[in-house]
Amino acid sequence: MENIEKLITDQYPIMSKSQKKIATYMLDHKNEIPFLTVAKLAKSTKVSEATVVRFAVFLGFTGYSDLQQYMQSSIQKQLTTTERLRMSSDVYEHEREGVVSLFQDDMANIQLTMEKLDEQQFMRAAQYILEGRRIYISANRSARSLGVFLQYYLNIILGHSELIGAADTVSEQLFKLDEHDVVIGISFARYSMNTIEQVQYAKEHGAKVIAITDHLTSPLVPYADVVLTASSKLPTFIDSFTAPLSLINALIVYLGKERTEVVEERLEKLEDLWERFDIFYRKK
Repeated sequence: MENIEKLITDQYPIMSKSQKKIATYMLDHKNEIPFLTVAKLAKSTKVSEATVVRFAVFLGFTGYSDLQQYMQSSIQKQLTTTERLRMSSDVYEHEREGVVSLFQDDMANIQLTMEKLDEQQFMRAAQYILEGRRIYISANRSARSLGVFLQYYLNIILGHSELIGAADTVSEQLFKLDEHDVVIGISFARYSMNTIEQVQYAKEHGAKVIAITDHLTSPLVPYADVVLTASSKLPTFIDSFTAPLSLINALIVYLGKERTEVVEERLEKLEDLWERFDIFYRKK
């Protein structure tokens, strides 16, 4: 953040009137900027959206999303959950507008994730999973919900995935880990130390590591053979898992297509079991 502030103040004397409006707003609201869309920043500074984009390029970024991602990565690592809660009151000031804005921010996260998807990395991740002897998923704290979802469907498709449990059971789950196995680490800023340590251990023992995270500066990246990024930025005390879940959905669907016959056979057997044990609600 200090670099951004210095960059703005150094360039301020040669900025146009519109650029100075944006610069002043950014310096006064530096914790909010990473979570504001182009449209919101343009509205707040009373300039056009094109002017906001040109301002980011003027500062040396490829565009506004590039500037925003850089700032967002720094902010999410620095702010506590309480600070992010306070910030949400500033960004989502009006009740009705705030609710709509939350949906719009989730949509923007999906759009950004789709635009930045590295298809080669995606295909490589899928290949590792399909070829892996056993698939382990490391997902802790709020990201555990994503891990549970992924593991449920990987077991239907492959039948050999496992969600790494609590700290006291990790050793029993991972002690046979080797180059034939795959570990999928899922974590977003502020990042779980348990997940970081588990993917580090996996890398040290030769397993293929897939990181599903928010940014290439994530601490999971140095230990990953493949990195899939999904935008999770939301100016409140929770992370948005809408885009990460969409990315996981895409991965599951692709894997299912690659194993169509096996999946169909498994689902037919499961349908029989679900009916036998009366799993789903049926209208009388």
